[in-house]
Amino acid sequence: MTKVRVGGFSISLDGFGAGPEQSLENPLGKRGRELHQWFFGTRSFKAMIGQEGGSDGLDERYAHRAMEGFGAFILGRNMFGPVRGPWRDESWKGWWGDNPPYHAPTYVLTHHRRDPIVMEGGTTFTFVTEGIEVALDEARRAAGGRDVKIGGGVSTVRQYLRAGLIDELHFAVSPVMLGQGEAIFAGIDLPSLGFRVTEHQATEHATHIVLAR
Repeated sequence: MTKVRVGGFSISLDGFGAGPEQSLENPLGKRGRELHQWFFGTRSFKAMIGQEGGSDGLDERYAHRAMEGFGAFILGRNMFGPVRGPWRDESWKGWWGDNPPYHAPTYVLTHHRRDPIVMEGGTTFTFVTEGIEVALDEARRAAGGRDVKIGGGVSTVRQYLRAGLIDELHFAVSPVMLGQGEAIFAGIDLPSLGFRVTEHQATEHATHIVLAR
């Protein structure tokens, strides 16, 4: 049965999933990269950027799970790129180059229409203007029985949480305090949504917490 999951979502100790002032130069917001140090050293990340090596420990196991078993992905517009408002042209095709790491149908939430983009490696970006439920319906069909990943960013995860559409969450809590940025939990009562902690394991770089309903 298809599950809707959030995997490998890095947050700070004070609950921010991205730093402030996201831009082309700082796609994760100022100091946002500090949240992902647990991921950057893993074998999964190295393979994603075409390098060999990387760690094989606990962080790697969670990194692998964060991208494995998904038949489709859903991203917010900001996760896809820094362009705001109507698409000025067709030149921007994501942060990841010609071969994005998804290798599956990937749905981008937006208010502005754009034709699908077929990329190398099996990723096709489809732009959905009808809202989060329509995007999830399309992703479920495309996933072919595999899971659907809500890939971020913060606003997108919050929308799906509020709608009660997420089955499982994996947060990597980094030993960093940002002080400001995009707050993931503000105004959201996870216990009332039925979530409980099912796993928690710590490494030097993060505490991995899995919540499920």
